[in-house]
Amino acid sequence: MATFFASCPTGMADLVETELKQMGLKTWEKTAGGVLFESNWAGCYKANLNSRYASRILKPILDFPAYQNEDIYHNILKHDFTKYIKPNQTLAVDASIKECAILDQRFLAMKVKDAVVDQFRDKFGSRPDVQNTDPDLRIHIRGYKNQYHVSIDTSGSSLFMRGYRHKTGEAPLKENLAAGLIGLAEWDRKTPIVDLFCGSGTILIEAAMMAVNMAPGLERKKFGFMNYTDFDADVWDQVVQEAIDNEKPETDVKFYGYDLDKKVLQMAKDNAKNAGVLEYIEFKSMPIATAHPPEGVETGLIIANPPYGARIGDEDNLKDVYRDLGYTLKHRFMGWTAWILSGNKELLSEMKLKATKKFFVFNGNIECRFLKYEMFEGSRRKPKVGETVITD
Repeated sequence: MATFFASCPTGMADLVETELKQMGLKTWEKTAGGVLFESNWAGCYKANLNSRYASRILKPILDFPAYQNEDIYHNILKHDFTKYIKPNQTLAVDASIKECAILDQRFLAMKVKDAVVDQFRDKFGSRPDVQNTDPDLRIHIRGYKNQYHVSIDTSGSSLFMRGYRHKTGEAPLKENLAAGLIGLAEWDRKTPIVDLFCGSGTILIEAAMMAVNMAPGLERKKFGFMNYTDFDADVWDQVVQEAIDNEKPETDVKFYGYDLDKKVLQMAKDNAKNAGVLEYIEFKSMPIATAHPPEGVETGLIIANPPYGARIGDEDNLKDVYRDLGYTLKHRFMGWTAWILSGNKELLSEMKLKATKKFFVFNGNIECRFLKYEMFEGSRRKPKVGETVITD
């Protein structure tokens, strides 16, 4: 059995641990950045194909202390990298350093590359080329307080790249973060979901894929482990077939996406079609100020990512958006539960609603709050005697 590490966005490690266990994989350590698990290579294939929340599946191979430049080179030579790819294939090194005696991460990556290609040259008389875009073998080295951890990347491109999203609007959520928000909201896979700012449809598409138990990696054409010399195509075919067999033929759950921009809504429809879930999602052009529950749907779950960045709108305009959002939730979605993601604490306060639960997650490099609001029936303030109340 080998050890693998499922890396994930901050705040998602519990979700990753749970789904790995549901796959039948043995987890044994959890950190803020992911989960270690033990498995054979079939389990690695399964995690890459089925994980909704992980960013990458890495295989740790070396841990060592280093203080001098040559310490890196000589420690890298302790592992045989020639067993993964052939000399005519390509490689890349991804390096990062924090609080180490070696200060230049580009120099660190170069020392790792030198050691690896020297291994190939000594054994075969030729060496792989360096190719930073889509290499056959990507090596990760992380240095923290002079302790270095080396892994190979079995995923290739990040697992959030499902393959169905060809076009997006501004500031789109990564697919695994969208899935993570659904997981944090503890959706039961039965309740209808409305996204009031659906954009390119990622949250709803991920939810619909969950509803029919569709493996998120089925549309991907390639994973990193497929480049390795010991890749077992027969085992991979079995993993894929198992995922297909576990799909549900259909679902009764409905999903609803609202957005003001009709061009963005068309992107969402195209993406949903690419993912094979368009039949379960209803998209509609609707401003937040007049948004209301879908016809015939009395209660459900709202998951939304309203704009909060400078690229999308100025502060004053966004304040109006959040005020409209708060009013709409309070007056038209009574009995519903709403989860709102925002990277702007001040804008959230414009909603004039009190959250009952809070998570901190990162959307890219922006720290965001993911807040739960319960729109209880009868929660609106009763008017005072003689007070005029305007309703819609």
